[in-house]
Amino acid sequence: METQKYTPKNKVRIVTAASLFDGHDAAINIMRRVIQGTGCEVIHLGHDKSAEEVVNTAIQEDANAIALTSYQGGHNEYFKYIYDLLREKNSPQIKIFGGGGGVILPEEIEDIMSYGIDRIYSPDDGRELGLQGMIDDLVQKSDFATGKDVGVSDLDSISFENSTSIAKIISAVENFSEEKPELVKAIDEKSKDLHIPIIGITGTGGAGKSSLTDELVRRFLRSNTDKKIAIISIDPSKKKTGGALLGDRIRMNAINDPRVYMRSMATRENNVSVSPFIHSALNVLKLAHPDVIILETSGIGQSGSEVSDFADVSMYVMTPEYGASTQLEK
Repeated sequence: METQKYTPKNKVRIVTAASLFDGHDAAINIMRRVIQGTGCEVIHLGHDKSAEEVVNTAIQEDANAIALTSYQGGHNEYFKYIYDLLREKNSPQIKIFGGGGGVILPEEIEDIMSYGIDRIYSPDDGRELGLQGMIDDLVQKSDFATGKDVGVSDLDSISFENSTSIAKIISAVENFSEEKPELVKAIDEKSKDLHIPIIGITGTGGAGKSSLTDELVRRFLRSNTDKKIAIISIDPSKKKTGGALLGDRIRMNAINDPRVYMRSMATRENNVSVSPFIHSALNVLKLAHPDVIILETSGIGQSGSEVSDFADVSMYVMTPEYGASTQLEK
C-alpha cells in the first residue's frame, strides 16, 4: 500500500549536495528526486562541495534547508562547520539534514545532532520510515514561509555585499507579492531610474545555456577585476507536484566569487519560460547595483520569446545538431 506523501503548505526550497571530497552522488541524487516529487524546489549542487559553497548557496537562494550526504569519513567536522558558518553569516533559520549510511556511526549521529544539526538519518531510519518517510520528515520540518516578514523599510539594507537582504526580498515578492503590494510598488519606484544592462539567454533544454553563462561569467570576472555580476536562472516547475529541479548551479564553476550573486527561480506556472515574478526580482537586483545582470530562462521551443521582454540583449542557444540552416531563420 502506497503511503500518503506530505504536502508542503509553503514553497519550500532545499539545497542538496554531496560533501567535500565525496564522489558518491547516487544517494543524494535519489534523495533530491524524492524531495522534488514531494513538491519542493530543489537547488542541486552535485558532489564534492565545500561547506563554504553550500552555505553561500543556501543564503543566496534563501533556502529553507540544506540536505547533504557524506560518505567520505569527515562528517563530524563537515556538518558542524556548516552549522557554524550559517550562524557566522546570520542565517541560523536554515535547517541542516544529512545522511551517510553506515559510514556515520550511531554515537556520531548523536554527537552531531546534539551540536545543533536538525537530523542525521541512519540506516535504521531508512528501514523504519522508508525513503518517502524520511523525506516527509525533512520537508515537514522545513515547511515555513520565507520572505513573510520583509517590509518596505528592508529595501534600505540592500547592497551587493548583503546577499541575505537581496535573497529575502526576492523571496518576499515571489511568495507574497499579492499580500505586499506596497513592497512591489516601492521596489518598482526605487529602481525605475536605474539602467543596468540585462543579458537574456534562452534556448532549447540541454543546449548549454548554463555552460555558456558560466563561461561568460568567468571571462567577465577575469577581464573586469572591479565589476560585479548578478544572475537569475529559471527552471520549469512540475505540473503535477509543483516541485522543481533548479539545477543550473551544477554547471556554474565560476560563480563562487564575492562579485557574483545568483538566484535560481522556478516558473511556478506551466508552459512558460520565465517566472511571473521576474520583473520584481530583476528590480531587486538593480537596487543592489551590479554592473550587469544575466537572465537565463528555462528551456523553450521555437515560439518562446518571453526573455526579450526583460532583456536589453537576447541570446538564443542551440545545439550543433539543430537541423537545416532555415531553423536559425525561424
